[in-house]
Amino acid sequence: MRNRLIDAYDGVLADLDGVVYAGPHAIPGATEALDRLQGEGKSLAYVTNNASRSSEQVAAHLRELGAPATADQVFGSALAGAELLAGQVAPASTVLVVGSDTLADAVRAQGLVVVDSAEDGPDAVIQGFSPTLGWKDLAEAAYAVAAGAVWVATNTDMSIPQERGIAPGNGTLVAAVTAATGMEPLVAGKPGAVLFSTAARHSGVDHALVVGDRLDTDILGGNRAGMATALVLTGVDTPRTALAAPVDQRPTYLIPTLGALYEEYPSVAQDGATYSAGAATATVRETVISVSGREDDVDSWRAACAAWWAAHPSTAPRSAPEVRFADA
Repeated sequence: MRNRLIDAYDGVLADLDGVVYAGPHAIPGATEALDRLQGEGKSLAYVTNNASRSSEQVAAHLRELGAPATADQVFGSALAGAELLAGQVAPASTVLVVGSDTLADAVRAQGLVVVDSAEDGPDAVIQGFSPTLGWKDLAEAAYAVAAGAVWVATNTDMSIPQERGIAPGNGTLVAAVTAATGMEPLVAGKPGAVLFSTAARHSGVDHALVVGDRLDTDILGGNRAGMATALVLTGVDTPRTALAAPVDQRPTYLIPTLGALYEEYPSVAQDGATYSAGAATATVRETVISVSGREDDVDSWRAACAAWWAAHPSTAPRSAPEVRFADA
């Protein structure tokens, strides 16, 4: 088959929640699509902002769901954060770890020395999520940061989904230290580029395709890393949110499921003011996009995005466009 999406890349960097699974269950067809990559000669790595679970724990969970996974295929923000930190300080520097044992182990693996208190005069602070963190931990981080320690955050996710609902994430804890010190950390996880470049480097991938369901983390981070990005429509974001996304969050591709990796991806063609993808066409007039195609056809949205983004190449309008569909 010619022009399959996967054929242009030697590996996939996949997000987890909304891509591989939703809640406790695998997304239909996702594990089969991921399992097929090895037979296609493609590398697979998982990228996650989670810094509290080890790679072994994440891989075990993925295998329980039927997805192919080994520990060396899982790249969390703990590893990326530790590597980022190691590049900022001298070997054997002392580090106050505000986070999980997994994060502390990642720091030690970089040849750095973990200390327990700001009174130890640490050279650096690294902060990651752990449900056991309390005020005293944040206070120690603030004391060390205010004293001049290099500060790295594994990620700045403001919320984290839990069984009972949405709870404060690492970003809220980082914000507390920022409020106390007036300082901002270096950030390793999504939407920064470091996590993606770390995963690609360790996986030996030269031409990676980042696949995620969130524009503001997966797609933005992949774009910042200079990689091709695919928004898969099985999670948080939708074609409408992609259409109206800020310029730096616009994905390279829109795909309905992971199975679409093995399908031909239609090239976008332009004829004057009209853009086409497959059988669908779209034109823009002021704030209205007129689409010839079905609303439930992803090609209609591919054409609509191409037309709208071409009309606004540098800055996304504050208001989302009106989209009018006429079945072809």
